[in-house]
Amino acid sequence: MLIGAHVSTAGGLVNALERAEAMGAETMQIFHQSPRAWRPTAYTDADFEAFRERFAASKVQSVYIHAVYLINVASDDAVIRRKSLASLTHALEVGDGIGAGGVVVHPGTGKGLRSQSQALNMIARAFSKALTATRDCPLLLENTAGAGWTIGRSFEELGDLLHLIDDPRAGVCLDSCHLFASGYEIRTAAAMSDVIDRCASAMDLSRLQALHLNDSQVGLGSNVDRHADLGVGELGRKGIRSFLGEPRLQGLPVLIETGPDGQGPGKAQVDFAKRLRPKLGA
Repeated sequence: MLIGAHVSTAGGLVNALERAEAMGAETMQIFHQSPRAWRPTAYTDADFEAFRERFAASKVQSVYIHAVYLINVASDDAVIRRKSLASLTHALEVGDGIGAGGVVVHPGTGKGLRSQSQALNMIARAFSKALTATRDCPLLLENTAGAGWTIGRSFEELGDLLHLIDDPRAGVCLDSCHLFASGYEIRTAAAMSDVIDRCASAMDLSRLQALHLNDSQVGLGSNVDRHADLGVGELGRKGIRSFLGEPRLQGLPVLIETGPDGQGPGKAQVDFAKRLRPKLGA
């Protein structure tokens, strides 16, 4: 189980890798562009080559991309849908360029549509287009927190999307905070095992490709996405340990997204998670 974190790409892709190394990360995640703007970062082939060359000599073993928060291919606004598809396709292209293990994306929200089924089909069609337009990089659907028309809060919705997309490059990234906020109790080993049993009934567990490790500021089933620093939220040390300790999640990359004072993860958060992951052979 590799432990790593989200890092800034300020100054370029190689700088992001060096930041990950400085905090002792074994895996890393980046944004392919500003997470709250539509303008894509114009990376060149030289940028990709420099990253791959530096990465080959690094102790960081894998890299992931988080798609921008604005993406919603199920929007009732055609302009938003068009921009969302272009941004997601760009993320997968960057993933191809740097050899990423996957692009993590929030499925979106169907607010304004007639039904959940309509939203699921719109998302699946758009995600399939993005995958067809790119080469190799997987697309990982992140489970979500939130009320209303948010898609991806349940394993059943994620399983339905995987079935509709019908592409071996489509997988899932599980976020600990989002699971808890959506009503999945994961604070004991037995509860976590039950949750993964439920996941297995909705999809092939081989589709689980990455984990987001975040504590939660809010309580079980709150349907609110509010990350907290590891060990100081509602999950606490025990909940983080049970999430990392689930046997069927071993071998997956673990990406921390939050750190003190909203500044992003640092070495202390990475070290904290490393201390709680299962020992080899235990």
